[in-house]
Order: sequence, then C-alpha cells, then structure tokens
Amino acid sequence: MNRPVAAAALALLAAGCLAGCGSDSANPTAAITEPPLCPVEDRAGAGNGVILMAQSVPTSSWVPCLDVLPSGWTFQHLDARDGLSRFWLDSDRDGPRAIEVRLEESCDTSGAVEIASDHEYTHRLERVRRVSPAYAGERYYVFRGGCLTIVFQLDKGSPGEALAVASQAVGVVSREDLQAQVHADSGGRVDLDPSGGDGQP
Repeated sequence: MNRPVAAAALALLAAGCLAGCGSDSANPTAAITEPPLCPVEDRAGAGNGVILMAQSVPTSSWVPCLDVLPSGWTFQHLDARDGLSRFWLDSDRDGPRAIEVRLEESCDTSGAVEIASDHEYTHRLERVRRVSPAYAGERYYVFRGGCLTIVFQLDKGSPGEALAVASQAVGVVSREDLQAQVHADSGGRVDLDPSGGDGQP
C-alpha cells in the first residue's frame, strides 16, 4: 500500500498540525491517530506522521517510526509541535501510554549509562528509575541534531518486554531518506526542509 505525500497535503499538514493540532496532547481529537509507520522496502515510504516529526525538529538527522507492534500493544496517538514530537503506545496489560516515544533537539541524559547502540550513528544510554513494584525508566538515542527518548512506565510488565518493544517496534529513518521521499512523492515540488535544514546522518 502506497502512502504518497502530495504537495498540497504536506503543506496542510505542516502548516496546520505544527501550528496547533498538537496543542493538547491529552486530547486525542487534537492529535494524529494514524501511526507514524516506518518505510517498507519496495512497497511504501514512511507515514505522514514521520514527516511531521521531521518537520517539528528540523535539526534532527534521524526520526523515529513504528514497525510491527508485538501482540498486546497498540498505537495511541501522535502529538507534533515546534521543537517536540511524541507518540504513545498502549498495553493491554499496563494500560494507556505505557511507552512514550519523544523526539527533541536535545535531552538530559544525566545519570544514564551508555551501552552499545542498536541503531547506527547513535549513542544509546539507559536509565532505570525503579524496578519494583513497577518498571520505569528511559532509553535515549543521541545523534547529530536530535535525541530520541523512549520512556517506560510498566505497572504489570517486565524490563524484558519493555526492551523488546523498544528494540523491535520503534525504528528510525534518516532525514536524508525522508527528504528524498518527499521530493519524489511531490514530483519535485516540495522539499522536507525548504529553508535548507542541515540535519544529515
């Protein structure tokens, strides 16, 4: 299934959503309910929500996206605004917003421990705030021009499950690839960074 980004649609998304549709993250009707899907090789580009996140943090060289979610997990909604994008994943065991995925230009990683990264061109750090009776913490991916944070709040789950969701379901796509997609899908009429954004892997 193709997910083309037409010039008019992209312009409306950028002007409307970043200006106000994500102004109330507690109100799903004011947010984007279509999952920000990762590109699928030879079949489809990244979802429109991924494009919005790239536009909301124009310095970011990488942008998060959603791959296949494990059983029991569902996408809730995406909130995109200037300087910050975030989306939430619901769990059938741990309830709504069990995982939050955030994209910002920078983040505070004090107290986090760096470990080997599972995404190229990124530094990965993890901070566990508590393990009992609930598991809570953050995983950070720091890269040029941005920081991806995955926040866990699992009341009935386990660290293993949280880490599996983060590793398998939350992917990244390069800004360079998104720029090529937008340019191609709009027939060369629209650029992801018309003012010359410098976020490159």
